[in-house]
Amino acid sequence: MDFTLKTYKILLQTFLDKDYHIFSFNHFILLNSSTPKLLNFPTLILRHDVDRKPENALKMAKIENQLNIKASYYFRIVKESNQPKIIKQIADLEHEIGYHYEDLATAKGDYEKAIKQFENNLNYLRKFYPIKTICMHGSPLSKWDNRNLWNKYNYHDFGIIGEPYFDIDFNEVLYITDAGRSWNNENVSIRDKVKSQFEISINSTKDIIELFNSEDVPNQIMISIHPHNWANNNIEWLKILLWQGSKNLVKRSFNRIIR
Repeated sequence: MDFTLKTYKILLQTFLDKDYHIFSFNHFILLNSSTPKLLNFPTLILRHDVDRKPENALKMAKIENQLNIKASYYFRIVKESNQPKIIKQIADLEHEIGYHYEDLATAKGDYEKAIKQFENNLNYLRKFYPIKTICMHGSPLSKWDNRNLWNKYNYHDFGIIGEPYFDIDFNEVLYITDAGRSWNNENVSIRDKVKSQFEISINSTKDIIELFNSEDVPNQIMISIHPHNWANNNIEWLKILLWQGSKNLVKRSFNRIIR
């Protein structure tokens, strides 16, 4: 069964068995800027977008900790993501905490209001961790792309060293995302997609495992995991399947409209 924590642990073990060096995004940026030749070995950037269900994020963080893996966890400011006790527990496991910002969408396109919100929210999350990287939230039902905030402002002015959609060359780094509870499915992803030279079909976690067992896998990869897509038991798995299925229907319709 796909999208279970058991399957996730098997996926992580596959990375380790293939001698991939697994980094948080912050660690990757720092290494790449100081000693880029060190990243000639197989490299995996492990990122989590905690849109909701932070308790699932904590379960994943504990699994990674057992395997001596450090990942990045990007939290939204909204209640369904922003759970201080869980953020602190994940930080205590020595994972990176980042801000999953959506300020332009919540400010309804008001750039001045959005940047003030961004700074306030960033300062709040820095109570738990010295945040150095951020990652946009797709805000699929909003007409505002949160990345456009940086058309007017510069996130480096806030002590931020990296944002994946701006600071990774996805022609060099293969991007894999489970957005919409399916892999690299652009029909159900409004903004969580990138322009890339790679044309690799992935329909299941098993396909990713087989890709890593082949000789055709790129040397550098970023994988984006949304913890709310993954279940720990059959009942939870079915609930997620039904919820995400109905949500994907809306996303498909929205994608057809904006294309």
